[in-house]
Amino acid sequence: MTDRAMPVPEGLAGMRVDAGLARLLGLSRTAVATIAETGGVELDGSPVGKSDRLTAGAWLQVRLPEPAAPPQNTPVEVEGMTVLYSDEDIVAVDKPPGVAAHASVGWTGPTVLGGLAAAGYRITTSGVPERQGIVQRLDVGTSGVMVVALSERAYTALKRAFKARTVEKRYHALVQGHPDPSSGTIDAPIGRHRGHDWKFAVTERGRDSRTHYDTLEAFVAASLLDVHLETGRTHQIRVHFAALHHPCCGDLTYGADPVLAGTLGLERQWLHAVSLAFTHPGDGRRMEITSEYPADLEHALAVLRARG
Repeated sequence: MTDRAMPVPEGLAGMRVDAGLARLLGLSRTAVATIAETGGVELDGSPVGKSDRLTAGAWLQVRLPEPAAPPQNTPVEVEGMTVLYSDEDIVAVDKPPGVAAHASVGWTGPTVLGGLAAAGYRITTSGVPERQGIVQRLDVGTSGVMVVALSERAYTALKRAFKARTVEKRYHALVQGHPDPSSGTIDAPIGRHRGHDWKFAVTERGRDSRTHYDTLEAFVAASLLDVHLETGRTHQIRVHFAALHHPCCGDLTYGADPVLAGTLGLERQWLHAVSLAFTHPGDGRRMEITSEYPADLEHALAVLRARG
């Protein structure tokens, strides 16, 4: 254990313990919450919980656990993951559902980086060890196009492009019901869900988030949407449409109807990254990489079309 002690800075006054210490110490809110739950956070000598508020000038003591070894992207062939494009700078894969972009604490399943390592790809050393080469991520349950940097110049250029929002990210999403209007923009800030550290929600103090959509096909119980992300927040599409009471079909985490999910044969959210368009970091040409729907998403559409 390592002890840290200091007065609470003025800038953290009034913040929750988990949010304030996450900012102060560079830890995740989940990690801070765990420390607080075991009595590892004290203000002026008294233990406090994760939701208690910080007071400017109060004497803060935190008992930090010894850092764990970083997660490893074990080289293992990933079933169903195919390479859509590769050269000396980048590799684009068609990520199947059930696969994480990279290793993380608590995840024991396959990863894109592990699959690429098993296939013989040498990833740039740019980035923290478990996320080297990662310039974008898809949720574990989301399928489709994902690009990874192989060279340092590609990593730098693509990170800058995603930050500058010059990468065009298009998804197709099957949502419950019929959004009104049928085409539009959702402009609503996204932050962590107050009751669940692993969920997100539209919150007043969340990060700027914008989602543009058009209806491609309307069914009795659902709508197939073409979605363009202007920003790239965690779970953005899932959160925005859930907030409109049109969650992605099969997305039980964000309120989807389990009966409809069962009817459609869905065991994950109907959400697919259909294309990425960006400027190649090596030769400057504009390129677009696309992905077809996997079998489970095609099946769900077939069921809806058969029902009229």
